[in-house]
Formats: sequence, structure tokens, C-alpha cells
Amino acid sequence: MQIQRNADLQPYNTFGIKAHAALLGRFSSTAQLRELLAMPDLEGMPKLFLGGGSNLLFTQDFEGAVFLNEIPGIAVVKEDADHVWVRAGAGVVWHNFVLHCVANGWGGVENLSLIPGKVGAAPMQNIGAYGVEIKDSFDSLEAYRLSDGEVVSFDREACAFGYRESFFKRKGKDQYVILNVTFRLTKEHVLNTSYGTIAEELARMHVAQPTLVDVSNAVIAIRKSKLPDPAVLGNAGSFFKNPVVPVALAEQIKRTHPDLATYPAGEGHVKLAAGWLIEKAGWKGRNLGTHGVHDRQALVLVNHGGATGKEIYDLSDAVLNAVREQFGVELEREVNIL
Repeated sequence: MQIQRNADLQPYNTFGIKAHAALLGRFSSTAQLRELLAMPDLEGMPKLFLGGGSNLLFTQDFEGAVFLNEIPGIAVVKEDADHVWVRAGAGVVWHNFVLHCVANGWGGVENLSLIPGKVGAAPMQNIGAYGVEIKDSFDSLEAYRLSDGEVVSFDREACAFGYRESFFKRKGKDQYVILNVTFRLTKEHVLNTSYGTIAEELARMHVAQPTLVDVSNAVIAIRKSKLPDPAVLGNAGSFFKNPVVPVALAEQIKRTHPDLATYPAGEGHVKLAAGWLIEKAGWKGRNLGTHGVHDRQALVLVNHGGATGKEIYDLSDAVLNAVREQFGVELEREVNIL
């Protein structure tokens, strides 16, 4: 199994940050993963498993081994009159998986079109957009347990999904490698077009009775209009989570900012839009030369070219401090910092 030494990681992170790993390997099957991990060179060395590199920020070189998860394949596992269970390899590009489902008339993930990354990262993050999260269509996954090499199955309950959270980001962090994910998708669909501007986009497209394809196309159009393409402008999508705060704090903010939008988030709490808070704190569109805050979506930090990970991290710190100072709200980074 070939291993690359002193490997350049810039092609493997969507921020386009220059960083190096001591070793770089790739695998497209469980057998190849086992073979890699058995190599004597790797003994005692830190290990990092990457999919699309779309949710991380390198602030320094990685003094260990980086493995690229490239497990392929999309297959129907079973189906009944109402649903189809579809398994996808962790290395499948997420958007390609969504397009495959939409083309086959399988519903449940169309609102998650154009989200960067790979299938394996989807349950780790419980990715979500436009009123839909992975947990809504998730059935199960298989993961390789690093401690003993066993392949373990996880159902929805075992994954402990939360808002951009799962077992794999908390208690199970760095203990498993996701191999494949199975989704329970619909044959007869209840389309979710009420969130954000999907209904407006469908109207603009002159679509009165939308299909899965129409909803997917609307989401793609909206995302393209608001979010930068990582292939053109380095970024990791939303850098911050939308904060959940006590109702009392939201009411206090509304006294000076009556345009504040709130969303139910459990008893006594509401969710706020982090992008709105960042914009009101004066950071939307802030250009610091090599990096800055995107001018159309304040949730997105960007690498204009030549920025270091440390510079982008320091920018995120400045944004966090500004929002805390002005609103008393603690934002949390969604992106993994390395």
C-alpha cells in the first residue's frame, strides 16, 4: 500500500489552506483500511480521517497520518411499497448521492442538495438545510472501530443526533471510521418547501406543483446565489452554528433590534440566525486582504488567496467576540479546528 510522505494537504481542504501531513494514504474498502492501519510506520502516530475536507480548518501542519476515505458505491438494500433503503459508501460525494436519489424518485434528501463533503461526514455533522436534517432519513451506518478493528452497526438512536451533532463528534470522536450509510427514502413524497426562500424560488421558476427535481433545483439555485463555490473561493460553508438562547435574552435583543427573527428550540429557548448577528455586529463583507467574511452570507469565512489557517481562526475569534460584546450571545464554531 503506497504512502506519501510530507504530503501537501492543500488539495484536500476546501479552505485551500497550505499544510502538510507526515504521511498520507487513501482507502476504498475496509480491507484496504485494515492494511493501512497495520503498517509499522503508523505505530503510535496520530491519525486523521478525511472525506471531502469541507468542514475543517488547518491552523498548522499535521504531525501524523492523514487517510482519505474513498469508499464508493450506491445500492438499494431493500424496499417496500412506501420506502426504499439505499446504502452509500462513505467516500461518495454527498451532492452526487443526492442527485442520484432525486433522479431515481427517492425522496428525503432533496433539500440537502449542493452541500459540500462526502456521505461519511453527513451523519457525523447531522448535516441540515432548509428544514431538513440527515436524521430525518437516516436508517443506519457501519463504522470501523479503531480500538479492535471490528465493524459496528449504529442505528439512529445510537448516533445520538443533535443540531450539527452526533455521537461521532462527542463521545465517539476519533474512535470510529464511518464506512457506509443507509438511508430510508420515500416513494411517495411530502415535499418541504416552507423553509427559507424555497417557495419563492419555485414561484420564480414558474413551478406550481413541484417535484423532487424542482425542489433540488430550487435549493441549488438558492445556495449558488448566497454561498461561494469552494473551487473558486476557499471556504468551509457555515463557519458558525446558529445559537440557541433563552427566550429572555432574545426578548432583550428585540428591544433594540425588533427585526430579530427567532425559531422555536424547546421549552424556554429559541434559535437565532448567527448570520444576522454577525451582520448586525458589522462583520458581513469585511475584507482583510487574504481573507474575510463573505459579502453575501456572514456565516461564511473565506480565503481570498494566501491566507493561513491561523489568520482565519483569529478572524473567527474577532467575530465571536464582537457578537458576544454586542448581544451577549456565545457563537460556536461549526468547523473543526486542527
